[in-house]
Amino acid sequence: MRNIQSGFTLVELVIVIIILGLLAAVAVPKFIDLSSDAKTAATNSVAASLSAANSINYASRKENAAKGSAVVNCTDTSSLLQGGLPSGYTITAAAVAVDTTVSCTLTGPGSTTATFSATGIS
Repeated sequence: MRNIQSGFTLVELVIVIIILGLLAAVAVPKFIDLSSDAKTAATNSVAASLSAANSINYASRKENAAKGSAVVNCTDTSSLLQGGLPSGYTITAAAVAVDTTVSCTLTGPGSTTATFSATGIS
């Protein structure tokens, strides 16, 4: 009678280990630096919120001068967000003329920056 052994050969095991190593080498770099992507996305999100809040404020103030807030500087837009500007974010000061739209710079965590639009209104 013949004794049949089953199992993997050393060559097969080495090939599997090499394939797993290649897959890890490709996948790991994609997941290592997710925190900087998250910080950039958060800063862009706050900048988009500032633009939207400024647009709503401008429309409200145009309709009725008693509504909304005056915006004469980029930093004035921080008060337009419910709860104010989140901690860790700063807006670079720049004058905004009435009925003029300018690009303002928002700096967030990790020194990430984003621009948003601010329209001046008195």
